[in-house]
Amino acid sequence: MNRISCIIFDLDGTLTRTNELIFATFNHVTKKYLDKFYSSEEIIKMFGPPEEITIERLVGKERYVEAMDEFYNFYETHHPRMANAFRGINEILEFLKSEGLILAIFTGKGKRTALIILEKIGIKNYFDMIITGSDVINYKPSADGIHKVMTRFGLEHEQVLMVGDSVADVKAAHEAGVKIAVVLWDSYGKDKVLQMESDYIFHDVSEFEGWLKNVFTRNN
Repeated sequence: MNRISCIIFDLDGTLTRTNELIFATFNHVTKKYLDKFYSSEEIIKMFGPPEEITIERLVGKERYVEAMDEFYNFYETHHPRMANAFRGINEILEFLKSEGLILAIFTGKGKRTALIILEKIGIKNYFDMIITGSDVINYKPSADGIHKVMTRFGLEHEQVLMVGDSVADVKAAHEAGVKIAVVLWDSYGKDKVLQMESDYIFHDVSEFEGWLKNVFTRNN
C-alpha cells in the first residue's frame, strides 16, 4: 500500500447519501411523463448509463429535453433535504489532500447531477479529476473512467486504489487491475458485493478513516 498515490472514489453511496434523492427524482419524472412509479429495486436495475440516457429511453426523444429539465430542477431543489456527505467524509478528503494524494471521482451519474452534488455539498475542490457517465463511451462496470485517470496522471496499476460500494465498482477495479476498497455504509448491493473478491472491506466511515490514516500518514 505504500506505493498508492491516487484514490478514485465512487460518489453515490460512497461519499454522499443520495439514493433517496435519486429515487425521488426519477419517480417525479416518470410519474409526470409515463404515469408510472418504479420501486427502488427497479430503478437500481437501470443503473449503468447516466440518467440522461435512461430518461431518453423511457420518455422518448420528443419529450427528452423537457423531461430532463424537470429532472434537474427537482434534483437541485430537493437536494438540501435529501442529500448530504456522510459524516467524516470531509475530514477524510482533507487528510488525503494534506498527504499529497491525487484524488479523483469516477461515477456513473451524469455530469450535471454529479456537479450539483459536489458543489452544493462543498467537496468538489478536493478532486483533481472528475469522470462521470457523460465522459465515457463505456459505462460502469467498464473501467474506462479508471483508465482516463491513470492516463491523465501517468499512473501505474499499483499506484491506484478504487473506493466504491457497488458490484460495478468492484468489476471496474478488477478490469483496470487496481486494488478495490469496498465501503458498505450505504451500499444498495451489499450482499452481492460481499460475494465478490475485494482487497479491503469497510463497514463504516470511521473504520475507513482510521485505516487511511494508518496507511498514509507521512513518515508512518
